[in-house]
Amino acid sequence: MNEEEIKNKLTSEEYHVLREKGTEAPFTGKYVSTKEKGVYKCKVCGSELFHSDTKFDSGTGWPSFYDAMPGSVEFVHDNAHGMNRVEVQCSNCKSHLGHVFDDGVGTPTGKRYCLNSVCLDLQAEGKGVE
Repeated sequence: MNEEEIKNKLTSEEYHVLREKGTEAPFTGKYVSTKEKGVYKCKVCGSELFHSDTKFDSGTGWPSFYDAMPGSVEFVHDNAHGMNRVEVQCSNCKSHLGHVFDDGVGTPTGKRYCLNSVCLDLQAEGKGVE
């Protein structure tokens, strides 16, 4: 899929976050409080990224996970906005998903993948993608 096709597939907010590395406002995303079981997939390419079993409530206002599916994401050093962070990208289409932090207190990995809901599609167990 080329960039023009991606742009036509997404809403302006989705495109801004996924392809221009934007961020959705906290506590506004569709999946912030979702407890439904299933697999979270990349909004652009449909790659499986996170299983709902790794989702937890971080209180930050964005969906948080403590681990990604093996090989599903890549990490990019991000110094934008005067911060030293690690960006999380879909390993298949390189879309921006959010950031990962080492403050996942009480999680098995100690990680907190802080993601934007607009980057994700939940495929609920026994159902297709929402």
